[in-house]
Amino acid sequence: MLSDACPYSTGGFAVRRLERIERLSDSETPAFERRVADNLRAVRERISRALAAAGRRPETVALLAVTKGFGPEAVTAAIASGLTDVGENYLQEAAAKFAALDPHSIAAARRHFIGRLQRNKCKRIVELFDVVQSVDDIAIATALDRAAREAGKKLDVLVQLNIASDDRAGVSPGEAAAFASAVRDLPNLRLRGVMAVGPADPVKVPGAFAQAHATFASLGDAFDGEPILSLGMTGDLEAAVAAGSTMVRLGTALFGERPVKQVSTPDGGEG
Repeated sequence: MLSDACPYSTGGFAVRRLERIERLSDSETPAFERRVADNLRAVRERISRALAAAGRRPETVALLAVTKGFGPEAVTAAIASGLTDVGENYLQEAAAKFAALDPHSIAAARRHFIGRLQRNKCKRIVELFDVVQSVDDIAIATALDRAAREAGKKLDVLVQLNIASDDRAGVSPGEAAAFASAVRDLPNLRLRGVMAVGPADPVKVPGAFAQAHATFASLGDAFDGEPILSLGMTGDLEAAVAAGSTMVRLGTALFGERPVKQVSTPDGGEG
């Protein structure tokens, strides 16, 4: 449940940020929710086919609904369709969006932060989110740990890997073991798994995803609870499932094209 003390719960920049997102009218919302439910069925069929092709058991891949760029109705539609995990890339947008929702509705969802982290925003991220998937810096991890201690909570985190060999965020596979060990030493964080974004070149995706899975498997003893490999987006979910992903991050496949062009980032996002 959102904290009453959260500085982004009302007013200010967060509200102005939300005003840049096209919001549906009350008359449009039911049709949007039906469309999301239909899209979810199609997505589940894609995942089921990919699981069968990979020889994996059904229902072994969770779905993270990435609501970046959409109004609060996207979160509501995702929850109404039975999804329990929602993801956001931008703190200000998420804060305004969550504040516009019924507290009981948003409390039904597990909220994931999947965007670029900044140390001065860690306290607010901890207040708003249950999981942070984009941890790739020990100073940031330490700031999250401190904020979680102050909030009296255990924060689930994933190590973000850079498997694209470019300048995007993420720990290199070779550094992952040492980094995961350092995160595990932070008492208010619970290391749950690994997140990665595939390369832009589709030819390189299978090899990069295989590397992500190999790194994930090598870190198995470091994880608390059921391990999470957050891998795959709208355009490459089949390749991610084939590589062993346990969570795919989907936005456009569920909600359609985003109504307002956002500042793009490859870090943790949905393609």
